[in-house]
Amino acid sequence: MRMRVIPLLTSATLALLTSTAAYAGDVRIMWYSDGIEGEVLQDLMNRFKQQNPNINVIIDNVAYGVIKEQLPIQLEAGNGPDIARVTALKDLSRHWLDLRPLVSDPAYWDTNFGAQADWMRPDGSKQISGFMTQITLTGGFANKTLFEQAGVPLPGKDATWDDWAAAAKKVAQSQQIPFAMALDRSGHRITAPNLSFGANYVGADGKPALLDKGAKDFITKFVGWTQDGTMSKDVWVSAAGQTYRAAADDFINAQLAFYYSGSWQVPNFSTKIGNTFDWVATGSPCGPAACTGMPGGAGLVAIKYTKNPTEVAKVMEYLASEPVVKEFSERTLFIPAHKGVIDKGDLSFKSDNPMVKAALNTFVEATKTTSASAQKMPGWRWADTVYGAMVARVAQVVAGELKLDDAFTRIDADVAKKVKDSGL
Repeated sequence: MRMRVIPLLTSATLALLTSTAAYAGDVRIMWYSDGIEGEVLQDLMNRFKQQNPNINVIIDNVAYGVIKEQLPIQLEAGNGPDIARVTALKDLSRHWLDLRPLVSDPAYWDTNFGAQADWMRPDGSKQISGFMTQITLTGGFANKTLFEQAGVPLPGKDATWDDWAAAAKKVAQSQQIPFAMALDRSGHRITAPNLSFGANYVGADGKPALLDKGAKDFITKFVGWTQDGTMSKDVWVSAAGQTYRAAADDFINAQLAFYYSGSWQVPNFSTKIGNTFDWVATGSPCGPAACTGMPGGAGLVAIKYTKNPTEVAKVMEYLASEPVVKEFSERTLFIPAHKGVIDKGDLSFKSDNPMVKAALNTFVEATKTTSASAQKMPGWRWADTVYGAMVARVAQVVAGELKLDDAFTRIDADVAKKVKDSGL
């Protein structure tokens, strides 16, 4: 009997997950977690239910694969949850509900979440689709212990990429570590310094522009560093094509003086480095045009197929309120997307590790210098296309398989082909 009951229960569960709330007052939230954020959400919603007993909130905790692979299929069929936590914000934006006519104060949303609003709404629209549950931001990390042992001062707040390279190289030579610096094998990661050097990927027509001087200047500098041993070459030649590879393990094992990655590494470093050595977040080094990191993150969006839009709006307003965003961010160790929370700067992250708190506050501060061009990237249709072509071709140069000028030509050609093949 058990063998027959289990499939029926599984089918019933899947049916619930693939249909919008059918009963008045029901609001289903499809949620995935990287850490403890699901537990924090449940605690917050328990409080909401006490204040709003007529709204029945049901949280469906699912694997990220369900969000990535199954939710789009449900949405195309006009089904799905009422609210979902997603990362494909722009690609699926046609399925999001416009909360603007439903929330009590649209200006609050525009003021506090406006910087990321375009990431999650159809192009040309002014709709309020939801808000970012957290912001990720690229930035640097320095092994403070190695710098101190080498007697090399950490470069200051407005230090350039050249300043960090020079200082990190002195540390590497003094402490006899394999490389001074590393940058993740990622088109997204290398885009931050490209933009700091004045790059603009977006053409006048909204489609990809040819690589400009800013992008070429930093890529040329980066390749030079891999050739003279300043920058880790291994990270970029140990994978093929567009494959992503992080250098986190090299930093964790004290093999690097400076590592460029992002805010998502903070909990990872807290767990794996522990008290082995002291480390600090540095923000993004400066280029001639900016000192910017690249933003990203996950968003909580309302689904337009809901049968209970009024209740959905109330849930979203509660979760987007300033005190709730602040508490959620502090407990999950997330960088908030809420302008008011960031501007007040009184976040008290719940961690016993002072290096974690300091690093997160550094990233929060760094969000204030994120350039306008970087802010547009997560909502740009062609960003991943450019990132993919860039990482594949730059890696070929680092491996000695392609000359730099040829790589620039091929990046432009690869991107142009993708645009043409799309028919857009």
